[in-house]
Amino acid sequence: MKAIEIAGYGGPEVLRLTERADPVAAPGELLIRVSASGVNRPDVLQRKGLYPMPPGVSDLPGLEIAGVVEGGSPQDLAAAGVSLGQRVCALVAGGGYAQRCVAPVGQVLPIPQGLSDLEAASLPETFFTVWQNVFEIARLQEGETLLVQGGSSGIGVTAIQLAKAFGCTVIVTVGADDKGRACVELGADHFINYKTQDFVQEALRLTEGAGVNVVLDMVGGAYIGREVQCLANDGRLALIATQGGNDSAFDSGTVLRKRLAITGSTLRPRPLAYKAMLAQGLRKRVWPLIEAGRIRPVVHSVFQADSPDGAVRAHQLMESSTHVGKIMLSW
Repeated sequence: MKAIEIAGYGGPEVLRLTERADPVAAPGELLIRVSASGVNRPDVLQRKGLYPMPPGVSDLPGLEIAGVVEGGSPQDLAAAGVSLGQRVCALVAGGGYAQRCVAPVGQVLPIPQGLSDLEAASLPETFFTVWQNVFEIARLQEGETLLVQGGSSGIGVTAIQLAKAFGCTVIVTVGADDKGRACVELGADHFINYKTQDFVQEALRLTEGAGVNVVLDMVGGAYIGREVQCLANDGRLALIATQGGNDSAFDSGTVLRKRLAITGSTLRPRPLAYKAMLAQGLRKRVWPLIEAGRIRPVVHSVFQADSPDGAVRAHQLMESSTHVGKIMLSW
């Protein structure tokens, strides 16, 4: 099969189109012939040598795929609730940048009706992440307000739509007004341009001084201290990345007085059973919303995976941060 490997840690140019032996599905896995792969920030970190694979995971990058089920035991097919030849999407721990990939049965989902393979492949990484952090861990409830740092990212556009679908108010931060307007078109109630506005002051103003109930943060660093300031009483801060650095300072007295909760999470090393639980939640509560048209994939750009520079250009776009939504590879 054709695959994209990391020839050596460094810039996008280290991504190289190569040939690898087809993977073989072990017990508890299904083999999927891949038609589309998603590109995500962790892929960039892995390319730079900053996101090591868990033991036993393919060294190929790629955390989400869509395609056709090509292999698996009858028991594993039944466990996943799919059949040979069925179109599916899946969350994987690695190996997604390839024409074939194996996926744990609990992380394989049927493609929602009405979606193309390309659209479906844009779902797993961001939907698993947002569902886990915003709804399972931070317990966002109907009527509450969510602040999303980086509203135009793949995570951001997913968080906007999920939170709105469940009856919440959404505020996003963006680095440009055109990105903010795009977020509003997707359902966000307000956007804050962090380059021209103070997001703490704006979040407090937009909530009439009460503060936001949940913050979804991909920045970390100095942002955490400021997010503590704009959280409401009993607010929750869900940290999922540290693009702004690992060193943070915040007023612990404010955390005590407001009864705040600060949580961190990385999904990749979590047990298969935990990821399967998230998958079932998505299948039951989110997939029907997608099929009803209330939530839609947001694909910004598509690159041909089996061209010599397709993955390189995809990573260059990812690092430029000029996109709104997901960047995809098509096989």
